Amino acid sequence: MSALMWIAAGSLAAWLWLLLGQGFFWRTDVTLPRTGPEGSGPPEPVGFGPPEPAIWPSVAVVVPARDESAVLPASLPSLLAQDYPGPAEIFLIDDGSSDGTGKLARELADEHGGLPLTVDSPGEPGPGWTGKLWAVRHGMALATTRLATDRKDGGGVDYLLLTDADIAHEPDSLRELVRAAETNGLDLVSQMARLRVVTYWERLIVPAFVYFFAQLYPFRWVNRPRGRTAAAAGGCVLLRREAAERAGVPEAIRQAVIDDVALARTVKRSGGRIWLGLADRVDSVRPYPRLGELWRMVSRSAYTQLRHNPLLLLVTVAGLAVVYLVPPAAVVAGVLTGRPVPLALGAAAWALMAGSYIPMLRYYRQTLWLAPLLPLTALLYLLMTVDSAVRHHLGQGAAWKGRTYARPSAAP
Repeated sequence: MSALMWIAAGSLAAWLWLLLGQGFFWRTDVTLPRTGPEGSGPPEPVGFGPPEPAIWPSVAVVVPARDESAVLPASLPSLLAQDYPGPAEIFLIDDGSSDGTGKLARELADEHGGLPLTVDSPGEPGPGWTGKLWAVRHGMALATTRLATDRKDGGGVDYLLLTDADIAHEPDSLRELVRAAETNGLDLVSQMARLRVVTYWERLIVPAFVYFFAQLYPFRWVNRPRGRTAAAAGGCVLLRREAAERAGVPEAIRQAVIDDVALARTVKRSGGRIWLGLADRVDSVRPYPRLGELWRMVSRSAYTQLRHNPLLLLVTVAGLAVVYLVPPAAVVAGVLTGRPVPLALGAAAWALMAGSYIPMLRYYRQTLWLAPLLPLTALLYLLMTVDSAVRHHLGQGAAWKGRTYARPSAAP
C-alpha cells in the first residue's frame, strides 16, 4: 500500500473510533428537560427527579459587561422578565465600559421592570485577574452581601447564575436551571447557548464551533459524576454558592482566559457534580457577520486551550489534517490518479465525517448541504489556531476589548 492509502486508512479508522468511542459527541440530545402545564418538552432523562423543588432557593444573576450597549437591549429585558418563584436579583457589573453600558442597563430596568437590578463597577482588575473574572468576583461578593441583608433568615444567596451580557433567556430559563440543580443534587448546571447563525460565515463556522467543542469535551463524559472530563459554557452557568466557596471560586481561576472550562474543572475536582448540555431556550444575540470577527473570537483563546505548548500545537495541526483534510484529499487524488482504494477509503471517512455533523446542523436549523463542507471549516479552524499561536508569541494573544492577557505563568 502507498503512503496515501495508509494515511487514508488511518483517517477512516480515526473516524470509526470518534463516532463510537468519543462519548457519542455528535449527538445533540443532551438537553435540560422541560416541564409545564402541558407537559411540553422532551422526556425526562434518567436521573432527573421530581419536576419542581418544594422550596425555591434564592438566586443572584451576575452579568459581567464591558462595552455591551449594542446587545444589551436584546438580552437584559429577558433576564428582567424571568418567571422565577423564589427570590432573585440581577447584578450587572460594568467592567470599565466606555459606551454607556451601565446607564443603558438602568434605563432598560426602568422601562421593562421585572426582577430588581443593581448596576455597579469593580474598577480596574487586580494583578493576575482577567477582567471578566474580576467583575464576576465583585458581583458574587455584592450579591452575597445584598441578599443576606434582604432575607429575613439571613441565609444569603443559594445559587449564582453567571450569564454573559449577550445571552437572552426565555422566561422559564432560570426556573428550569434551578429545578434541574435542586432535584438532582447538581452543583453546576451549564447550557451551551444557541449562537446566532444568520450570515454565510456564521452558517459555515458557528455550528462547527459547538461541534468541535463537544468533540473535545463530550457532554456525556462531562456529566459523569466520577468522570475526569469537565467543561462548562460560560454564557449560562448556574453555580451553587456552597460549591463555589468549597472550590475557592473565582479566586482559584482568576488568571483563566477560558474561564468556563476552568470553573467546571475546579468545581468537579472539589467534589462537586456538574452538568453540561445544549440549550433549547437560551440564545446568544451577538452577531459575527464577517469572517474577521469569527476569526478573532476563535484565535484569541485557541493557543491558550493548547496550554501555549508548541508540541501540542504541532500534534493538533497534524491531527486536524489527518482527520478532516485527508479524506477529501484522498478522494481527489484517487480520482486524478485512477486509484480506487484511496478514493474509497477517503470517501468512506468523508461520509462518516459529514454524517456526524448532520445532527448539529439540524440543531442549528441549517441546510444539510453544509455537512460535506466540514473539511473546509476545519481548515479555517486550523489556520485560526496557528494564527493564535503566532499572535501569542508576538505578545498579541488573548486580546479582548482593549485588554491583552499574559500567559498564567507570566502573569503577576
